[in-house]
Amino acid sequence: MADEAVVIHADDDGKTLAEREVEYEKFVWANLKRNYIAHYLHGMLGMTGFRLVNAPTFLPAYLYLISGSSFIVGLGLALQQVGGMLSPIFGATQIEHRKRVMPAAVWMGGLARVQILGMALAGWFLSGQTLVVAILAFMFMFGLFMGTQRVVFSLLMAKVIPISRRGRLQAWRNATGGVIAAALAWVAGKYFIEGNLLGNGYASTFLFATILTSLGLWALQFLMIEPEPPTTRAQTPFFERLKDFPRLISQDRGYMFFLIVQMLSITGRMATPFYILYVSTTIELTGANIGLLSLAFLGADTLSNLVWGYLGDKTGFRVVLISSLVIWIAATVLLMNVHEVAAIFVAFFGLGAAQSGYMMSAQTMILEFGSRDDMPMRIALSSTAEGIMASAGPLVGGIMAATLGYESVFGTSIAFLAAGLLLLLFMVREPRKDRMTPAG
Repeated sequence: MADEAVVIHADDDGKTLAEREVEYEKFVWANLKRNYIAHYLHGMLGMTGFRLVNAPTFLPAYLYLISGSSFIVGLGLALQQVGGMLSPIFGATQIEHRKRVMPAAVWMGGLARVQILGMALAGWFLSGQTLVVAILAFMFMFGLFMGTQRVVFSLLMAKVIPISRRGRLQAWRNATGGVIAAALAWVAGKYFIEGNLLGNGYASTFLFATILTSLGLWALQFLMIEPEPPTTRAQTPFFERLKDFPRLISQDRGYMFFLIVQMLSITGRMATPFYILYVSTTIELTGANIGLLSLAFLGADTLSNLVWGYLGDKTGFRVVLISSLVIWIAATVLLMNVHEVAAIFVAFFGLGAAQSGYMMSAQTMILEFGSRDDMPMRIALSSTAEGIMASAGPLVGGIMAATLGYESVFGTSIAFLAAGLLLLLFMVREPRKDRMTPAG
């Protein structure tokens, strides 16, 4: 790619860019085993803890417990998404010119974990309205730093894991992490929350999540060997870089429509924090039932990730994304029409499988569009676009749930998911196939 914004790192070795590209590729394959293990451990431990926080059970249920308001639940999720919307582009501008990004990954990831610890400490030492405000503030900051770390960790994986290995890596790290998370979800519901461990079962759950995510970050820091790419973008001021957005979108129509699919799908996720609240109108929301439904949601993540990963490596992740949206719609319809614990368990299992498939396909497909040097900003752009819709979704969903009922939230969610599915079917090609021809 001929672009004056791209810096070629010659290092006075007299080698051509083509020769340095070959060396870079050899480095990736030579260190694949160690880097594969590093990313596997990071995902298994780190994502296990994040699942406990992001599952549509513990945090929404805790917010409802301390506030008594569906609107506050929606506000909390909206603030978390606002944080995730504001930060990715800034994060990308901080790393896209760097030959090594691991140092930035450590502090970005570390700050995200501090926010989970803050939720735990707030649960133990605060009460009343102060507690509600503190949890909302930590959720916002959690989203803020999760937005930056999504960019940097996606870039790190793209630097050291070849396209043909990314699906199975995510499959096994998510699956094994899912086994742990599903078991811990049941333990947290049954023993932490019902047993009021350490005086606050929810706070104990958040503390445990902090420990797990920190162990994952440390594993990645100490094990991964990061290569220096032959080219990077020149450092560009934040507002100047924003002017490149139209080019990033217009130069690849497939990516443009994929971006719209992401926005529609994430808007459809507006119903997620209200699944567990809707269930409370039909069955008793005991700690054991919360743990059981968390087990279904996270257990589905475990089993389905193996299918999604290998299917994606074999066919490309467009098929995974299509399948996920179909299951997501079907599971939501099922949840709206059943009232027994066993059937609700099946619905939550479907929702977990669908959302894990969406996350894997969206995060992996984005790495296959366009050029390597624009990858950090492309990831950031998608994250920001998702964040815009994800911020408004839970807030609007909270208002709809409080005024029109949960069925209206679920119906609206289905409509957005169906729109995204249709656009994906007719307007988005598999980017892996398009890479065989010159990029536009």
